[in-house]
Amino acid sequence: MITEVRRILMAEDDPNDAELTLTALADYHLANQVDVVRDGEQALAYLRRQGAWAGRPAGNPALTLLDLKMPKVDGLEVLRAIKSDPALRTMPVVVLTSSREERDLVRSYELGVNAYVVKPVDFTDLVEAVRQIGIFWAVINQPPPARRAAGGDDGGRS
Repeated sequence: MITEVRRILMAEDDPNDAELTLTALADYHLANQVDVVRDGEQALAYLRRQGAWAGRPAGNPALTLLDLKMPKVDGLEVLRAIKSDPALRTMPVVVLTSSREERDLVRSYELGVNAYVVKPVDFTDLVEAVRQIGIFWAVINQPPPARRAAGGDDGGRS
């Protein structure tokens, strides 16, 4: 089993939710780096290494945590873009959202999401949910072999 701790992208527009998630990941040392973007447009720029993210290290993150209700480009559109891009489609995406709407859940799975987690309201429950997500996807899960990342040259290795 690979125990290397890798990078995580978090697309979350709510600063409080982002801070709680970062705290949970840090408390359990589940990522070397968590890059936070505040809207779907930034998430796509990050993944494609464009704009402000042009200089980020090449390769896909070990995991993308994706909120659905974001400004500019919503999470479902980000998910659609990720899963239709050959350089990104094998990257695990976990929707971490407050939406309990069945249509969001169904559409997320239709678009290829790896997991759909409704954010618990209680702080302790949220921390535990994030801990479990982080342990599984960023530590335990074995990612597919590295591929050439969008705009990258290291084949997705980080």
